[in-house]
Amino acid sequence: MTLARLAHALETGAIDLSSDARIVLLEPAPDADLGVIPARDVTVQHSFKPTYDLFDTQGVPVTTDATGPADIVHVTLPRSRELARGLIAQAEAIAPDGQIIVDGAKTDGIDAMLKFAKDRVAIDGQLSKAHGKIFWFGASGAFADCALPDPAPVTDAWITQPGVFSADGPDAGSEALIAALPKSLKGRGADLGGGWGYLTKHLLDNPSITHVDLVEADHRALTCAGLNLKNSADDRVALHWADATTWGVAGSLEWVVMNPPFHTSRTPDASLGQQFIQSAARLLKPKGTLILVANRHLPYETTLSASFSQVQELAGDPRFKILQADQPKSSDKPGRAKRR
Repeated sequence: MTLARLAHALETGAIDLSSDARIVLLEPAPDADLGVIPARDVTVQHSFKPTYDLFDTQGVPVTTDATGPADIVHVTLPRSRELARGLIAQAEAIAPDGQIIVDGAKTDGIDAMLKFAKDRVAIDGQLSKAHGKIFWFGASGAFADCALPDPAPVTDAWITQPGVFSADGPDAGSEALIAALPKSLKGRGADLGGGWGYLTKHLLDNPSITHVDLVEADHRALTCAGLNLKNSADDRVALHWADATTWGVAGSLEWVVMNPPFHTSRTPDASLGQQFIQSAARLLKPKGTLILVANRHLPYETTLSASFSQVQELAGDPRFKILQADQPKSSDKPGRAKRR
């Protein structure tokens, strides 16, 4: 994931990148070492705000929607098959006469993608390294039909897009959370990791809620959220493309609601949800309330007890638990963070 496969291809001479080439990297890993690329004109496209900011602080030109012309486009394979195919289609559109490089781990489906590509184009070369593969071919427009569709209505007219979390419609965890939300919520609060807006739109049904900050790191999901909430014509909501673990002003909210992510890759990572809990404790006022849904097996109770004075389970079933935490412990609040 650090461009090790690309570095290997360059070192062995399998791929030759000119220093004068314009190169676009689509969705590279945050630890990608761009120093292995000899070209001077390199642009990164990324939809995930923390990674976007990481490349930006390094002085790398970065955008959420790369355009051409380019000579070479490198695609880091994402988990979503539909998004992966869409990125390859975008790569061909960016470099219609150039070279497309597809790079990914076996766990992210690189073998299946190589097979899919071989049915459409002649593969110029491929290499295996670091539990994955890299392959390359000349752009020919063969993936045009795989272009990522615009956000569109799915179940019950909710607008989503392939590649975002729960792209087929509301996930069961969020539905369980909505059913268990106490009607006592009021004032200003936030939906951390709000995705395409399912929780936020339901929160706005409560007239006692005066404002909802929807915070989401995935730019594609946030675009969908804007479309889902646009129809409500409600001025009580604000959308933030930001990292929920660092966003916001300490002690500014009455409540936080969330269905926190627990994957950074295909491997479950409970620490991500724990960071969301700690961020909620930082954001809440002394008498504030956090309500979250989590898979039953995730070990969040210890973090909740360390960050809040009171913790209880509101509802649940064998799959999910709805947890409420009240009165954040002030000793756990770090310094104030600026809004982004």
